[in-house]
Amino acid sequence: MKLHPIGWPGSGAPFQAVLGAVLILCGSTSSAAAEPYSHYGDLRLKAFIEQALDRSPLLQQSLAGYRASLQRLPQVGQLPDPVLAITQYARRPETRVGPQSTMVSVSQRFPWFGKLKDREAVSMQRSMVLREQHRAREAELVRKVKDAYYSLAYLDRVIEISREDESILEHYERLAQSRYAQGAGSLQGVVKLQAQITRAQHRLQLLLSRRVDVEAELNGLLDRSADTPVGSVPLLSLPPHSLDIEKLLQMGRLGRPEVQAARHRIEAGKRRIELAKKGYRPDVSLGASFVNVLERSDPAGRLHPPDQNGKNIYGLTLGINLPIRRQRHDAAVLEATEETIASRRAYQGLIRQVEVSIRTLGFRIQTLREQIDLFERTLLPQAEQVLLSTEEAYATGRLGVLELLDSERDLFQLRMGLAGLMSDTMKSMAELERAVGVSYREVNQ
Repeated sequence: MKLHPIGWPGSGAPFQAVLGAVLILCGSTSSAAAEPYSHYGDLRLKAFIEQALDRSPLLQQSLAGYRASLQRLPQVGQLPDPVLAITQYARRPETRVGPQSTMVSVSQRFPWFGKLKDREAVSMQRSMVLREQHRAREAELVRKVKDAYYSLAYLDRVIEISREDESILEHYERLAQSRYAQGAGSLQGVVKLQAQITRAQHRLQLLLSRRVDVEAELNGLLDRSADTPVGSVPLLSLPPHSLDIEKLLQMGRLGRPEVQAARHRIEAGKRRIELAKKGYRPDVSLGASFVNVLERSDPAGRLHPPDQNGKNIYGLTLGINLPIRRQRHDAAVLEATEETIASRRAYQGLIRQVEVSIRTLGFRIQTLREQIDLFERTLLPQAEQVLLSTEEAYATGRLGVLELLDSERDLFQLRMGLAGLMSDTMKSMAELERAVGVSYREVNQ
């Protein structure tokens, strides 16, 4: 999910946060529309990722938490409510112009210049942290879906190879029985082949059992019943590959959600320091009052009413709080400063982790691709040629069943190894996408 970058010129904090909320609502669970991940044209994988992002309870929880945090902006950025007070005198004060019966006053407190803005900025940065945490959970969910998907693809390919292997062994076993019946082979060769067939069947059962486990794991990520069937997953060819490690490092330092969240924590800390320093400044209170004055009812007042008899009283009030307890404000500044230092240290540590992950994964992917190239260009063709030669020699009686089994085992292990290398490569590409924080399409450009 690609959200609005923080800090566009001319955009205020509330606008940024609200725009971020709109984008996250339109795309988070609409992150599938923005597609900040790669599926390499595999529409089935794309559908799985979209379903996981749309239905994940954890993502719905983090999204709700982010949306809730946005509602703090109008709370901390507004003036406190004014205070209305009404005083009804039980024993009316007597004045020259008459007794006072009721006083009504209203007052408004005004925080020192910049306090409301700083509070709003701190709240906005904290909301952005939650937004980036939500993006990180999305990216991690995508990685897990891909990991389970490519594990299924590997198992399905290995199951296919195992079934082909079992079929080949059964063919060899029939051939060995035929040779034994003709007196050209030994019973020991037949028995060895039958033992290999039994092992192949056992291996196939283990693979099918593992597939059930991975299938249940994938269904859990898709928030559906664990026994929902997932059809065979093909192990597709690898996408084009061209990685620039330095470019990846730069993208990781900028694009990874955890790095963005760490930056927002630092910004929140800076604004908290500014806010804490403003605690040394007084807040101002302005008020107005009205006093209802009754006309004099005593004999002297009735006989000689004074000038302005019964005239009401109006007043204005100006007040400030006195921030004299400096120890409390000193502690607030020190607390904000230490938390900001901690956030900076955490950011630096995270950058190092990102760099290590990217370099490790980049080297791993390069190594895996070189191994795949070696398997496809050299090892597999050689093993296939050796097996063909061994089959011909076995058919003419020049080699025994042990040599035939060795050649068949070598080819089987190479085919299994190639499937594992391809699956590991796709998983590593998903991990690299997670480490950098952008799709592999952008990584590979």
